[in-house]
Amino acid sequence: MKNMSKVAKLMISSLAVIVLAMASMAHAECGNLKNFKMGAMWQEQSWRGEFSAGSLLLVSDSDPIVGFWKVKFISKGNAGIPDGTVLDAAYAEWHGDGTEIMNSSRPPSTSNFCLGVWKQTALLRYKLNHFAISWDPNGNLIGPANIREEVRLSQDGSSFVGTFTIDQYDQAGNKLAHLSGQLQGKRITVDTSITDVL
Repeated sequence: MKNMSKVAKLMISSLAVIVLAMASMAHAECGNLKNFKMGAMWQEQSWRGEFSAGSLLLVSDSDPIVGFWKVKFISKGNAGIPDGTVLDAAYAEWHGDGTEIMNSSRPPSTSNFCLGVWKQTALLRYKLNHFAISWDPNGNLIGPANIREEVRLSQDGSSFVGTFTIDQYDQAGNKLAHLSGQLQGKRITVDTSITDVL
């Protein structure tokens, strides 16, 4: 019984030394709860074939453009289409990792989803580049469409305005059509009602 007691004490002492050693290697503010923010997630800083030091990425500190939007594409300067005509009324989600997805009001059979990437170009200004695969109503592949946007976010982050171009190509890369115009975006929140997005 004496030997078991000594072994148990030795194990507890060893464990205490390990815990103290690990605590001394930890960042000085790890235990400071006043600096802890909800919504944080672990992000690995680098990859060297093994786990390495990490940092906290605060979800609440994401870029103000990130979120869910109701977006109108309004014609301006297009031959045969009157200025002010709504070309598309879409839903778009701008993600914190610099990607974007849009659900267009086009018929699903012609491809109503496109995927994009964005970056901030100045304070409250953004550039978006996204692509869709277009089909005709009979199910024949047309080719890629490229939509480019330049957006200016409002100070309060509830809306944006900007410009866009849409270029439709055939499968060989020949440009078939070009449209341009103005954008209007309105942020959708958990409190947004259906009448707010119609």
